[in-house]
Amino acid sequence: MTYCLGILTKSGLVMAADSRTNAGVDYISTYRKLFDFSVPGERIVLICTSGNLAMTQAVITQLRQDIHHQHPENLHTLGSLYDITNYIGKKIRKLQEENRPWLERDHIDFQCNLLLGGQIPGDEPELFLIYPQGNCIHATPETPFLQIGETKYGKPILDRTLTYHTSLEAAAKCALLSIDSTMKSNISVGPPIHLVRYERDSFRLNHWLELRLGDPYLLQMRRSWEQSLKQAFAQMPDPQWQGSSQEVSGWDYPG
Repeated sequence: MTYCLGILTKSGLVMAADSRTNAGVDYISTYRKLFDFSVPGERIVLICTSGNLAMTQAVITQLRQDIHHQHPENLHTLGSLYDITNYIGKKIRKLQEENRPWLERDHIDFQCNLLLGGQIPGDEPELFLIYPQGNCIHATPETPFLQIGETKYGKPILDRTLTYHTSLEAAAKCALLSIDSTMKSNISVGPPIHLVRYERDSFRLNHWLELRLGDPYLLQMRRSWEQSLKQAFAQMPDPQWQGSSQEVSGWDYPG
């Protein structure tokens, strides 16, 4: 399992991913899940992956090979991010069909999900989620973030703090807190954490981070967040109880 997320704002894009791969409680390893296929000054193409590791690595390898061999259709030639999602979707479907008989025979889950974010000249920054079936959805001003992998633990903070007008710096902090909250609750998500911040129309990646286990900033952020949560919890008003169960109409407590 892993956790990746993308955040689309009016000012640009933030993408983040952990690096943990879990094939059982006694086999945990580390693989990069955030990949940069950008051409500085020309286009920004960022991809996050989750799901079956062999499948996602095969997809990334084929994307690289198409660029290396100058295939007419590749991440550097297609005219829009939406065209790129369709191109990647075809790769996913083809690889799944090739491996399906053997994987299904051994009851192996071979599905994968990808996040695609970036900007092509002439278009706005965009963020897409590509499903195992090869189709996709995209982030909107009303729903400015997308997640893949172990999503549930990191979603509440995104729901409560993010809007399309959130600054990129605040969105980056929110992304890190979302991943840290997930790591706190699920051992299948872990560092190194990779984070990229892209400013719209710059067509360059000037802000990136790799946070490893024990990184001072990661520890400071976790301590500050936990202290803030405890303080906010302590300041919450107590429940206004209505009395004993016998005084509350319609409540039936045994005994």
